[in-house]
Amino acid sequence: MTLLPAPAALPLVADRLRAPGVTGRPAIVLLDGRSGSGKSTFARRLLDRVPDAALLRLDDVYPGWDGLEQGSAQVLRSVLEPLSAGAAASWRRHDWVTGLPAERVAVDPGRPLVIEGAGALSRANRRLATFAAWIELDAPARYERAMARDGETYAPHWERWAAQEEDFAAREHPARLADIRIDGRTMSE
Repeated sequence: MTLLPAPAALPLVADRLRAPGVTGRPAIVLLDGRSGSGKSTFARRLLDRVPDAALLRLDDVYPGWDGLEQGSAQVLRSVLEPLSAGAAASWRRHDWVTGLPAERVAVDPGRPLVIEGAGALSRANRRLATFAAWIELDAPARYERAMARDGETYAPHWERWAAQEEDFAAREHPARLADIRIDGRTMSE
């Protein structure tokens, strides 16, 4: 699968987000990649093009620094499965300050949805989504971006988070599940 530059991938993903999903319901797009690869930047640019779409950031779902698996599973159980069944969907926000679960956030079933974050693209999640993209970037560049973005808050957790990403990738193979791969080096173009 060709690695597309972000500027070329953006209109393609936006078109998929605007089109109805496989069940006739609004589309669901999964954006995955390792920490610092450019997922959040791409998601913001995507919502600029499709402003009626909603965004679910897994950073708001993970229940702490050891929560990649739980965040991915919560999206499946609380959002993707209910939406695919035509039922109401919601997810619980994690309060990073208190370390506790916070309010439930309803998902509007009438709006296209972008789910962005490491762990978004599992095999089970992919079966219930319309389209999926994997954003890749080499480890040194990802580390530099993550530290520039989150600095000392993230630095003590980088290795343990990276280990969770490695475990997830080894089991789920998200890059292979993606419809397209996006070159994270081109995110600033």
